[in-house]
Formats: sequence, structure tokens, C-alpha cells
Amino acid sequence: MTVMPTTAATNRPNATRTATGTATGTVTGAAAGTAAGAADCSSASRRPPRPEGQDRYTISEVVARTGLSAHTLRWYERIGLMPHIDRSHTGQRRYTNADLDWLDFVGKLRMTGMPVAGMVRYAEMVREGRSTYGDRRELLESTRRDVLTRISELQDTLAVLDRKIGFYEDAEG
Repeated sequence: MTVMPTTAATNRPNATRTATGTATGTVTGAAAGTAAGAADCSSASRRPPRPEGQDRYTISEVVARTGLSAHTLRWYERIGLMPHIDRSHTGQRRYTNADLDWLDFVGKLRMTGMPVAGMVRYAEMVREGRSTYGDRRELLESTRRDVLTRISELQDTLAVLDRKIGFYEDAEG
């Protein structure tokens, strides 16, 4: 499977177009939802390197790589935020690189403040396929506007803190 990378500059107006879950190649089953919605949205440069040639991870390995708890991973699967995770012959979950990419993207959505219900809805749309590209784009554009508003509010707060710090520096000096 070949996945198109996303652009790193999220402040560009057209950047959301590349973060809508586009993928090329043929993927079937549960992997299709994961691959189509995540790999192009993850930030590969910040992830720890994966072992060469490895594409199967136990839940404990995913816990170590993502910082998420095993309980959270199972919960994500139960609520539909993760697609069906393959199992070994003994019933143990086996995560793939595409699953790790999806978890990276879900982490980014969490950081935006998107409610879990919105993330689950996005995951459902990814599994529905190309017909939901417009809806996915709208959801991500709305989330992007919310993030920009929060950034602006934080910048205003930072300016207030800087003025106060400057006041105390001047008063001490």
C-alpha cells in the first residue's frame, strides 16, 4: 500500500485537503479504515523509529510506543474509534503500522479538543469510504477553526503573562 504524506504546514488554508484520509492503493477489510484515515495524517518525524520490517505489534509494544494504556487501546476498539484489530492464533491483539499511524492521528485529534464522539464519527466516515471525503473535510476544517481560535486566545494570555513578567523584572531592577 502506498499512502500519500500530509503537508507539515497546517497553517496553510489548503492543508486540510491533504488531511482528509486520502490513500492510494488497494486495501481491504479493517485495514482500509485505518490506512485511509491515518497514515497521511501522522507526524512521522516525531515518532520513535519502528523496527525494520516489523508490522505486527502486541498491545504491550503499542503501549510502550504510544504512551496510551492497554485499557485505553481496548476502549478505543470497543467504541469504534479503532477498526477491528487482528488477533494471533492465541487471541492476542496484533497491531499494524497502519494502526500505529491511526493512533498517532487520534492523538492529534485529542489535542485539538475534539470530543470523542466527533473522533468516532470521523472514524466511521473513514470506514464508509470516499463518499465521505466532503464531510470529513468539513469536520477537520471546523476543528481547525476551533484550534486557531484557541491559539489566538493562548497568544493573548501569553502577552498578558509577558507584560506581568516584564513589570516584575522592571520593579526588581
